[in-house]
Amino acid sequence: MWQETNKGLYKKFDFPNFAKAFAFMQLLTTSIPDIASHLRWENKGNEVDIWLTSYIENGQEVITEEDQNLAKKINGLFDSHQPSLASHRYNKDFNEIKIFADGGSRGNPGPSASGYALLDMHDKTLRQEGVYIGVTTNNQAEYHALKLALEACKELHPSKVHVYMDSMLVVNQMLGKFKVRNRDLWPIHQSITEIINGFKEVTFTHIPRELNKLADSLVNRALDDELTK
Repeated sequence: MWQETNKGLYKKFDFPNFAKAFAFMQLLTTSIPDIASHLRWENKGNEVDIWLTSYIENGQEVITEEDQNLAKKINGLFDSHQPSLASHRYNKDFNEIKIFADGGSRGNPGPSASGYALLDMHDKTLRQEGVYIGVTTNNQAEYHALKLALEACKELHPSKVHVYMDSMLVVNQMLGKFKVRNRDLWPIHQSITEIINGFKEVTFTHIPRELNKLADSLVNRALDDELTK
């Protein structure tokens, strides 16, 4: 999903390896001749970050309808160049997947975001995302991160999923050790429980915050992008 940020229309694209990421970058420049004046990108290994913007006005990047149309073209090229996650990533190496999820609220309640990363058992990142979810509480943001991660995980069809979070509340409530006393959390807790039932096995492990830095950084980036618009 493309996100409107203070740097332009943004999306991260993940690939199986650097060679495919680089090939996609070459494909963009040859297939969309007018993209250069709108495009800024960064490449790190198997990841390509893309920002689209038309011009700067009063110190702010301006996103136009032309940028939105370019985003659709890029999506189309990605879909044709890259097989779907379900087909090219699901194999014996992805029978098990690790999830690192986190949520944060600046104010509690306040502006909130959720972030997650899916990793294989060799700690290679398969997918990561940070999403601004509006004004809510920290616990809601934590639960929302878990739901987003599990929904993304379903596309990879793993048998076993290992969840790691630094929220002791969420982990212990999902394990059934703590009761869900806050009624506002009942709907999302029930929704997550239903998703979990679609996997053969799901484990939950509480980890210290310093071991959850990737998911935490995705949360803060989503918040920073939203709050600096």
